[in-house]
Amino acid sequence: MKLGVRLPSFSGFGRQDALLPSLPTRTEMASVDRVLLTTIGLLLALGAVMVYSASVALPDAPRFSNYSPTHFLFRHVVFITIALCAAMVIFQLPMKFWQRWAPILFLGGLALMVLVLVPGIGKGVNGAHRWIPLYVINLQPSELMKLFVILYGADYAVRKQAVLQQFKQGLLPIVVVLGVVGGLLLLQPDLGALIVISGIAVGILFLGGMSLRIFLGSVAALTTVFVAVIMLSPWRRDRIFAYLNPWDEQNALNRAYQLTHSLIAFGRGEIFGVGLGASVEKLHYLPEAHTDFIMAIIGEELGFIGVFFVVACFYIIVRKAFEIGRQAIKLDRVFAGLVAQGIGIWIGIQAFINIGVASGLLPTKGLTLPFISYGGSAMLMSCVAMAVLARVDYESRQMMRGKTL
Repeated sequence: MKLGVRLPSFSGFGRQDALLPSLPTRTEMASVDRVLLTTIGLLLALGAVMVYSASVALPDAPRFSNYSPTHFLFRHVVFITIALCAAMVIFQLPMKFWQRWAPILFLGGLALMVLVLVPGIGKGVNGAHRWIPLYVINLQPSELMKLFVILYGADYAVRKQAVLQQFKQGLLPIVVVLGVVGGLLLLQPDLGALIVISGIAVGILFLGGMSLRIFLGSVAALTTVFVAVIMLSPWRRDRIFAYLNPWDEQNALNRAYQLTHSLIAFGRGEIFGVGLGASVEKLHYLPEAHTDFIMAIIGEELGFIGVFFVVACFYIIVRKAFEIGRQAIKLDRVFAGLVAQGIGIWIGIQAFINIGVASGLLPTKGLTLPFISYGGSAMLMSCVAMAVLARVDYESRQMMRGKTL
């Protein structure tokens, strides 16, 4: 076991040693982390079961009367199949490829986010224009942008190591670029994706060498922006107030309707749940039970044990991502290491927000639960991100074995 290995101090990456305990060498291990892959597989399997359970009663509603009870399960399995096939292809691409194409992919993501706002191209649902309809899947550019921001942010941190602690030369250019992304997300509108992408960008830049003073300033600035966006939007402001008092009669029957029924679902589940398939809230009481609020159905049917299992799986994925990233940085593969840790930040933030919303810890916001919720773009990009993470791990292990990449 290697102990006490420190990172190069010239780029600010020395702070990585404080994040996690020292790692064992990977020379005697498999080509990729089996615990990581097993955990992802368990979440995918659980998600398929829970999507079917949460959606099986939807054809009873007039809106879905033409659907069969297995409609959403079938589409979800198709999404998983497409995502896994894409992941296997993505795994074959070396990290040098991603570093070389990171700026181009980022510009492509920006172009898609502009296209989604064009009438006749973007698809609108409930006042939001976030999807580009394709034959098999409705593509959501904001989901692609989460990965593209990770790649671009990691590449930027590597290229700007010497000036990253200076605001004007190091951070101002990327702040402007991310401001454009934020503006496009607010036009959709998609505040949830903006929060996740902002967290990813700030996290990568901090790990890449941003000074603590600028980091805290960035967090304060982002917080101010989010508060301003909420306070200047009456319906967002009303949603916040409803979240603070969901059981008020006006709120419970209106803006906090989803939250109150989600909390009822968690309450019914108690420790061991009411049993798989026995949820009452999925019977047209809890809207979007198979997407944004699937965690409530897990809590109701599988209880605290099921919720704890899901949280533990996400902890493992985030932990593994940071371990893989730290190992890559120790091998002087800074770009790959930051990408791995950026993926960990992404999955961690999004899972925390989704579970926090469903449990009443955070205001209601439309974000899917990675690997579990119904949704094609989210499933595709989550699995692609895991393929990139596995590739970082694979290349590190190959280097530890003395093989050239």
